[in-house]
Amino acid sequence: MRIIHKPSGELIAEGKKGWNIFSFEGNYYISSKALRTRNFKHSFVPGLCPYKFIYAWMNYRPDNGEVDKFLGWMYVLPNPLFPFIWFRVAIPQNHASIRIED
Repeated sequence: MRIIHKPSGELIAEGKKGWNIFSFEGNYYISSKALRTRNFKHSFVPGLCPYKFIYAWMNYRPDNGEVDKFLGWMYVLPNPLFPFIWFRVAIPQNHASIRIED
C-alpha cells in the first residue's frame, strides 16, 4: 500500500496494511517504519478525543513549499487501550489531498 500527497506527488507512506499502516475509524495510523517523509510538522494546535485522549494537529509541508494545513495528527497522550494509535501520524482515508494505491 502506498499513500501519496496528490498536490506535490510526494510519497507519504508505504507498507503493508495491518500493523504498519493501520486502518481505524476511517483513518490511517502510520507507523514510523512505513512513514516515508519528514514533511509532517506539529502545528501545536491540540485536540481531544473523549476515548483516544489528547492529540496535536500536524501540517504537511512538501518540498514544493506549499503547506497543507491540518492534514494529519498525532496522539501525544494516547489511551493505553489503543496501542495501534500510539505516537503514529494519522491521516483521514478520504482526504482530498491523499491518493491511495494498493
